[in-house]
Amino acid sequence: MVANPQLPQEGPLKPVDRLATPRDLVMRQVWQSKEEEAVTACRKRAGELNLGRIKILAAEFSFDGSRLAIMFSSENEEKIDLKSLRQDMQKTFAPSQVELRQVGPRDVAKILGGMGACGLETRCCTRFLTDFSSISIRMAKEQGISLTPTEITGMCGRLRCCLIYEYDQYVAARAGLPKRNKRVITPLGEGKVVDVAPLRETVIVELPEIGQREFSKADIQPADELEALKQKAETPCNQGDGSCANCGNGEKKGK
Repeated sequence: MVANPQLPQEGPLKPVDRLATPRDLVMRQVWQSKEEEAVTACRKRAGELNLGRIKILAAEFSFDGSRLAIMFSSENEEKIDLKSLRQDMQKTFAPSQVELRQVGPRDVAKILGGMGACGLETRCCTRFLTDFSSISIRMAKEQGISLTPTEITGMCGRLRCCLIYEYDQYVAARAGLPKRNKRVITPLGEGKVVDVAPLRETVIVELPEIGQREFSKADIQPADELEALKQKAETPCNQGDGSCANCGNGEKKGK
């Protein structure tokens, strides 16, 4: 047991009521052994009721066996009447309270398990993910990942959960770097940014008659901002009362 466990970022650990006794562990194993029986019985009854549109995935008894949750999925978005199925399961597994719970594609992949699309022997959702975050195409674009469907789609048919793992780091790294097509001043002259390497904090710049060169963040300056400052410094003060906004005379006079 870890003496000082690290608290998860999403919140504190759940309280522990008491340590499990040997009897508790035995009872848990007893109820777990009945879960496969519940899945088989539910699949059979769903077939008899012509509910081929749903797929029974798994069943889970509560710790004391008072509740039985049967997970299922459906490719059809239309609402399916499962009242008869639930009632039949309630009679079969009474006194446990039966609940039919529909899950989405990500939960289906989590329940079925298997190898991940990246080659990991166990999928992230099965291995350690407890909640599914909202994933968007923008996360892939921000990290420079190919938008080819096979590159960003998981085994569940949705965007891969791992696209969010380093997203914040890429956003923070890009914040201090110029975007593509921006003009910058480098030790070799002025050029245009053609690519960005956020984690290395470098940019690829296209220089006239030289070609592409990679420069660190400290070696470049934004050309547009420098040009604006230069024009502002060269603009003569045309306000005789000292209120010109381009120079500091107005501010000094007010003081």
